[in-house]
Parts: sequence; structure tokens; C-alpha cells
Amino acid sequence: MSDKRMSSSKKHSLKSMMLQVAKDLLDAEEIEKKEERKRYMEDHCPPLSYPISKQELQVLCKELHAKIENVDEERYILEHKAIMVVNEVKDLNIKIVDLKGKFKKPPLKKVRMSADAMLQALLGSKHKISMDLRANLKQVKKEVKEEVADVGDWRKNVEDKAGMDGRKKMFESEA
Repeated sequence: MSDKRMSSSKKHSLKSMMLQVAKDLLDAEEIEKKEERKRYMEDHCPPLSYPISKQELQVLCKELHAKIENVDEERYILEHKAIMVVNEVKDLNIKIVDLKGKFKKPPLKKVRMSADAMLQALLGSKHKISMDLRANLKQVKKEVKEEVADVGDWRKNVEDKAGMDGRKKMFESEA
């Protein structure tokens, strides 16, 4: 593959085109935001109508004051709840710090413990669970082979079997 590099004028023109496209996209996005804001205001805020008479003006003021009161009540309740939650979190953090300071973690040591003792330590003395795995196994009786001859002193056996007399005794004892 040959090493083809772009000329600086080509790079500059590509960069300027990319910047122009980005600027156009940002402008379009800004116009869209303005239109969306305008639509939201039209949907949620009724057009302002000026009252003609003094009585209509008083009714409008009463309605606005009632709405303001409701909003203030909701704001006060929410602020109070938020302050209570923040205070509770602070109290819990203080408790956590106190508890961390009170108890010093001892260095742990290796302890040899049977499975039964470990279960009893974990579950408490109320639970009686046995980890004796051999208890559930089937027991098999072994057949013991009887040894006919007692070996005794090996030197004596060798001397007895030496020569023709020893061989003759071997045959006689087997028969």
C-alpha cells in the first residue's frame, strides 16, 4: 500500500466544510429549541386577557392568589421533607462513624475446626446438624485371611529348608 498524504489545502478545505456543517446543525438545533419552547408556552400558559372592569380584575387577582397559596404550601411541604431526609442522613453518617471508631477489628488467626464445630458456631447450639459424612455410608465387612504358617525367625526357616532334608520336610508338611 503506497503512502498517500493529503495536501494541506485539501485538509483545510475539508476542515472548513466540516465546521460549516456543524454550524448549520447547531443553528437548526437552536431554532428547534425556540420553536419547542414557544409551543410549550402556548399549550401550558393561556393567553393573557386583561380584565375590563374592576370586578373582573378582583376575580383574577383572587384566582392568582389562590394558585400562589397552593404552590407555596406544596413548596413548604417538599422543603420540610427534604430537610428531614438530609438531617436523617447526617445522623446516620454520624452513627456509622461512631460505630467504626468503637470497634477495632482484631487480626484474624487461622483456627483448626471440624465441620461440625463450624456449623454449630454458624447456626448456634439450637440446630443439631451433623457433618459426619461416614455415617451415611454402607458398612462392608472385610474377610480376614488366616495365615497358615507363623514365619518367626527367618534364619531358622532357611536352615530347616537347606539341603535335601529341608526339601523333604517341605513336601511332607504340605501333604
